[in-house]
This record gives sequence, structure tokens and C-alpha cells, in this order.
Amino acid sequence: MADPARAAKLAQRIKVVVAEALGRKVKDPRLEGITVTDARVTNDLQHATIYYTVFGDQALQAHAAKGLEKAKGVLRQEVGRNVTVRLTPTLEFVADQIPVNASNLEELLREAKKRDAEVAALAENARHAGDPDPYKSDVPADVEIDEDDFDEEDTVLGGDDAIDEDQSK
Repeated sequence: MADPARAAKLAQRIKVVVAEALGRKVKDPRLEGITVTDARVTNDLQHATIYYTVFGDQALQAHAAKGLEKAKGVLRQEVGRNVTVRLTPTLEFVADQIPVNASNLEELLREAKKRDAEVAALAENARHAGDPDPYKSDVPADVEIDEDDFDEEDTVLGGDDAIDEDQSK
């Protein structure tokens, strides 16, 4: 078993080598719009999975997958030349689903934003159910209470304040 850190370094190196080889060595027009997004290597360094994206519709993606299968031998040979491991790992190409998932997430976020705007528009003219002042008061409604009439000086000493006063003497 190899070290997972070594496998991660090897995966990054394979990613770079495959991307460069697609640009220089492989002359297949089906592979023009391919971007290598990630590579992963098993801990025994025997198998490498390379993730890629293709800019275009489903037909272009299908052609790119066929082109990669055809160029797999050349790409593995290039990896073997540029990577220093005892055995050259087998290559497997997988279409990366991250752009598809990202577009789905963006659509969900747009929908949520639209619903939030609708709720905010409904809440703008909303009123509370029941009384405007739901708290009951002992003071009759026709008597006005002036908050300025209550000062701290008007309070009567008692409780803890009375004890503190006795102890200070």
C-alpha cells in the first residue's frame, strides 16, 4: 500500500500530464473541447480515474468519450514516460458531473429567491390576527400613563436596599 499523500501527488501529476498530452500529442478533433478537471489514483497506484468536462451538447460529449477511449493507450504511454512509478496505472475517463450539478443548484437558488420575493410582497400588506395590543392591562384604556412620571428617585427603599443601608451604618 502506498501513502495516500503520495497517491494524491501522483494523481495531480497524472492530471497535468494527460491535459498536456491532449493538447500536444493527440490530434483527434473530437478531443478539442475537453478540460481535465480532476484525477484520482487508488492507494495501490494501479488505477487512475480522470474526470473531464466537455463544452457543448450531448452529442459532443458522446464523441469526446469515444475519442478518449480511442486515445487511452497513447495517454497511458505518455503518463508512463512522465511519471516515476514502477507500474503505469490504468486510465479510466469519467465525465465530470460538477457543472451539471452546479447549474441545477443555480436553478434551485433562483427559484428560492423568486419565492422569497413573493413571500416578502405578501408580508408587506399583512396584518396580525387578533387585537393590535394582545397584552392585557389593569389600567383603563381612557387613562394615559406618562413614562416620564416614573423615576428611580420615586422608588421606596425596601428589600435588599434596606439591608445595604443597615450594614453601611
